[in-house]
Amino acid sequence: MTDAIRFLDVSKIYSLKSGDVTALDHVSLSIKKGEFIAVMGPSGSGKSTLLNMMGCLDTPTTGTVFIGDRNIGEMSDDELTMLRRDHLGFIFQQFNLIPLLSAIENVRLPLILKGGDPGCTDRCITILEEVGISMDRLDHNPSELSGGQQQRVAIARALINDPEILLADEPTGNLDTKTGGQIMDLLSRLRKEEGKTIIMVTHDLTLSEYADRVIRIVDGRVV
Repeated sequence: MTDAIRFLDVSKIYSLKSGDVTALDHVSLSIKKGEFIAVMGPSGSGKSTLLNMMGCLDTPTTGTVFIGDRNIGEMSDDELTMLRRDHLGFIFQQFNLIPLLSAIENVRLPLILKGGDPGCTDRCITILEEVGISMDRLDHNPSELSGGQQQRVAIARALINDPEILLADEPTGNLDTKTGGQIMDLLSRLRKEEGKTIIMVTHDLTLSEYADRVIRIVDGRVV
């Protein structure tokens, strides 16, 4: 299997007034295409920085990060934007849906930003139905949906451009146990049936059971 993501001796140092802070400390790892990875570690350990680097939202101070065969440190801002848009999907704990847009409009937005057909109703409906949103909820705004429904819409939005990699930051953190389990079953199905590479940051040991393997990070180092 080929690598979806590869870190080679990556460090990230933030220069603050109080002094330098090392968020990642000589991290080397590889994630194969189609793997489901759980990233775990205590607060402040570097999980978010690691995920941001995988999502091309940050670049290394030293070392090299590859998304597929592309070195993100050698890419322009425009190239990184297109890489995020076309190859990566983001799922957040807070859902991050736009309050004034309906469920289908939230899902449609990435296609519009990509320059596609602003109508694109059929594909949006198909994706929403695949994640368990019924037709009678398509025109509901986020405030009219349950937490689980909002997360399903967020997952549909992440999937609409058919990304190869899904990055999930505590995707069940705002959900009850039953709904969280349903979301994890959905992510597991996406990996098994569609071959998505999924990297999930979580504090919940029970969720790591869905993963093929766990990457543990402490004080910026993989242990």
